[in-house]
Amino acid sequence: MNTTQLTEKIASGALDGLFETLYGKGNIAQARARYTNAIASFTYLYGKREGAMLFSVAGRSEISGNHTDHNYGKVIAASVDCDIIAVAAPSEGNVVRIKSEKYKEDRIGLHNLSPDQFPRFKSISLVAGMCRAMRDSGYKAEGFDAYTTSNVLKGSGLSSSAAFEVMVGNILNHLYNGGKIENTEIAKFAQWSEIHYFGKPCGLMDQMACAVGGFVKIDFADPQKPIIEKKIFDLDTLGYNLCIINTGGNHSDLNDDYAAIPSEMKAVAACFGKNVLRGITMDELLDNAEEIRKKTGDRALLRALHFVAENDRVDAIGTAMDEKDIDSFLSGIEASGNSSFKWLQNVFPTQHPDEQGVSLTLAVAERSLAKAPRKGVCRVHGGGFAGTVQAFVPCEYVDTFRADIDRVMGDGACMIMRVRPYGAIRVDE
Repeated sequence: MNTTQLTEKIASGALDGLFETLYGKGNIAQARARYTNAIASFTYLYGKREGAMLFSVAGRSEISGNHTDHNYGKVIAASVDCDIIAVAAPSEGNVVRIKSEKYKEDRIGLHNLSPDQFPRFKSISLVAGMCRAMRDSGYKAEGFDAYTTSNVLKGSGLSSSAAFEVMVGNILNHLYNGGKIENTEIAKFAQWSEIHYFGKPCGLMDQMACAVGGFVKIDFADPQKPIIEKKIFDLDTLGYNLCIINTGGNHSDLNDDYAAIPSEMKAVAACFGKNVLRGITMDELLDNAEEIRKKTGDRALLRALHFVAENDRVDAIGTAMDEKDIDSFLSGIEASGNSSFKWLQNVFPTQHPDEQGVSLTLAVAERSLAKAPRKGVCRVHGGGFAGTVQAFVPCEYVDTFRADIDRVMGDGACMIMRVRPYGAIRVDE
């Protein structure tokens, strides 16, 4: 299909059913316009092209399992209706060109994909890493041109970088590999790329949640073969909205803060002769607390205690979801937030104690939810330190809640999200 035919297909309404599934019934016209404009931007940059395709990769919201995946723990996450979309077509030559809206074009020659050829913490390194990972696994990764636009807020805790990585894999999967690569494999390539090319130590939750879609519980006991369990859990039916609150902070300069969490957890694990915390019990940590404190410090032990408690909490929250027990679900989310604040300590960076957007947002959210007619809860969202807060709010109260938040944090700070059933997909099929 060429770019003109893609535009005609959108205009005909042939994709409206999928647009409703991805974005909601009231947002079909907006989705049509967004994809049509993306095709126009692609055509302006790269010309009318044959073999063009449309793609979408979801942002993600972590439900439970805050900072557990990198120590082979358990998580629950969900894909949400903010996403990165792309128009892409194969190109001649051994070059990838990706132009993301509001950013400079990334241009990468595929003849030399050694990681030392690419700068750390740049999107170009993620592209190179994805191509290298796919080639090393026996898949094709050839040249292509793409235009992307995203409403996954950068630095928001909704995993904009993971969505971008998975998007590169999604494009290569369909352009050159017949769509035969499982999304779970693409997520693994994305994690490898982020660690070895981008330079950020990370677990696999973000990439897996962006790629797989819906509510998923993931057990990383064997990170090469994670156990993925789909959860059928309809917040609308239970009378709740998922809200994500933009606190105005940014994750871009917090790599050291993020890296310290898995590093400190693994330092505690080393006290037991292990590489990760998975399998170490709460009693073992407390029985050996004196030695651990001397070797690793108090914060490392606190973070290890958080890991063990949070890992158990994932199972409890998963059971509540299976039983459609909203009260137990909310209690688990609340406990997870308290543990992240007090034990994990990822609510604000200690080097900038004057910048506490997440803490302030939690204070405002808790005050508002105390007035709600039914229980509502909030917690630090995702990696933490900056970015976003997550809240589960009774549907009948969500307008009041949003007004309370926006009054302090600014108009549009509180976003109501939908959980969508698809993660990484080709849209035009």
